[in-house]
Amino acid sequence: MLTSSGLSFHQRSCLTLLVLLLLPLPSHSADPDPLQDFCVADMSASPSVNGFPCKASSQITSDDFFFDGLSKEGNTTNLYRWSVTAANVLAFPGLNTLGISMNRVDFAPGGLNPPHSHPRATESGVVIKGKLLVGFVTTNNVYHSKVLSAGQMFVVPRGLVHFQLNVGKGKALAFTAFNSHLPGSSVLSFNLFASTPSIPDAVLTKAFQVDDDVINNIRSKFGF
Repeated sequence: MLTSSGLSFHQRSCLTLLVLLLLPLPSHSADPDPLQDFCVADMSASPSVNGFPCKASSQITSDDFFFDGLSKEGNTTNLYRWSVTAANVLAFPGLNTLGISMNRVDFAPGGLNPPHSHPRATESGVVIKGKLLVGFVTTNNVYHSKVLSAGQMFVVPRGLVHFQLNVGKGKALAFTAFNSHLPGSSVLSFNLFASTPSIPDAVLTKAFQVDDDVINNIRSKFGF
């Protein structure tokens, strides 16, 4: 369950707006419509085609429908000076089959949520604190972007490559919402230069029109 600790009235209002406006109707969900009131995920079972099996009704408690993981600031001590705290079905089993999830995204000064895509969901978001450059690229290679401040929203259509960059002087915070209980995330830099096994150098050198040394230098940044 989200708390308002440390947030101003304006920030709390932004967060409330996110919750009210970004939770999609079932008919607009990227996931199949549920056939029951809820299906709290049985995380001890293997996932099926579109979710986890339901926990037995006798084992369900009120705690299954509440989650406080988004109330805590994430650790931004990393390569990109950024952190994502996910509230998807893997962290919040009560979302199973409901077609919704959220993320908390924290940015240190200069922090970057690197170019990535969500293969199973459209993303909407609201900036709670700071100033973010938000951008995405269409399948026609058209780049759309805008610098957003607290209270301003954005949307990224399903599957398109996008990013957020902290362009303010201090920390930044955003909350994002998805019309899938498990939207997935494909980070381009990791996909291309930190996959296991590695993509052959011959593919990457030709794709980027560079020498092997350039590819190896980029790989070294990711520990390869």
